[in-house]
Amino acid sequence: MHDIDQTLPYAGIRVVEFTHMVMGPTCGMILGDLGAEVIKVEPIGGDNTRRLLGSGAGFFPMFNRNKKSLAVDTKHPRGREIVMKLIATADVFSENFKGGTMTKLGLDYASLAPLNPKLVYVSHKGFLPGPYEHRTALDEVVQMMGGLAYMTGPEGRPLRAGSSVNDIMGGIFGAIGAMAALAQREKSGRGQEVQSALFENNVFLVAQHMMQYAVTGKPAAPMPSRISAWGIYDVFTVMDGEQIFLAVVSDTQWALFCDAFGFADLKVDARIRTNNERVNAREWLLPELRKRLASRGAAEIGATFESNGLPYAPITRPEDLMDDPHLLATGGLAPVTLPDGRTTRTPLLPLTLDGQRLPLRIDPPRLGQHTEELLGSLGYSGDDIADLRKAGVVGPVAAAAGDAMEPSNA
Repeated sequence: MHDIDQTLPYAGIRVVEFTHMVMGPTCGMILGDLGAEVIKVEPIGGDNTRRLLGSGAGFFPMFNRNKKSLAVDTKHPRGREIVMKLIATADVFSENFKGGTMTKLGLDYASLAPLNPKLVYVSHKGFLPGPYEHRTALDEVVQMMGGLAYMTGPEGRPLRAGSSVNDIMGGIFGAIGAMAALAQREKSGRGQEVQSALFENNVFLVAQHMMQYAVTGKPAAPMPSRISAWGIYDVFTVMDGEQIFLAVVSDTQWALFCDAFGFADLKVDARIRTNNERVNAREWLLPELRKRLASRGAAEIGATFESNGLPYAPITRPEDLMDDPHLLATGGLAPVTLPDGRTTRTPLLPLTLDGQRLPLRIDPPRLGQHTEELLGSLGYSGDDIADLRKAGVVGPVAAAAGDAMEPSNA
């Protein structure tokens, strides 16, 4: 363990997780980034997330850093014994499997609390207990039923957000719940069960639109057809077909904008003196601005906005962020070695503590990479471990770096 580990907030906290995909792994990643020892218990064949293709190919390497991997057959009596010994040493247990799975394994909160009364047990589900809890949920499912897809797409074309927003935020709220329960444990001396859910997370994301309706009596329009609160707040296509987002959100900014681009006539136009007047004039004002800006390059426009303190943004693809100068200069991207041996960079948590980004201490692990270390810490001898391997109770360390991430249709 590196020296820096001991200075992190959750140093000394042990987390055992039975998780896959995004939601549960996000919770463990956050606690691991904050200094906890996070042990990822995987089946002998490994977490299936390791083998996902397409849009799932980034899940495992992103959300499983700062974790140790233990490969064990939890259905084997000797494997179950290992798991129960491990959980007896844990501060937090985290899972995100389908309802009933943990109960069948005897790893539900009711079963584990007597073994370890101080245990904080975090469940990540599709729905909190209630009429919907029997349903199978996915991020896209709850975006559709929770109003987010309706708000994201144009009228009649519901569209999911371009990221696993509910899975990631659901894991974040699971971590917040774990932190709250650990703080309460300091006062009460006992653990408790924490639940986080995709649907309820999605409702939280659209709550501002729910409250807009409560306040105004008018339903919120989908974002592409909403009435903007600001006169200039849109994407502009400019020279050579490049696109740039421009915002002018106050009367002061409007004057700066007109001066910077030589639009003296617009600055003194009585129809658009105030922001609200510009909102009402968007139907003719935006086409006029698009025409005037069409011959200018995106870089030139961006530089002018930046020099005048006006809000703007290039339209960036995710892969471009790997070389973003701000992220590189501020330590927002950390070097990482993937389980297959390749090296790249990965985004760190978007916060600092005492001016420092939270470090990547452990690369996303190869399957079973820490099995021997963890079994040794539980009192198993070298001969015991060899016997467990021979019996197929625990998995071997992946012999080649490429084994763990080999694409598979299984």
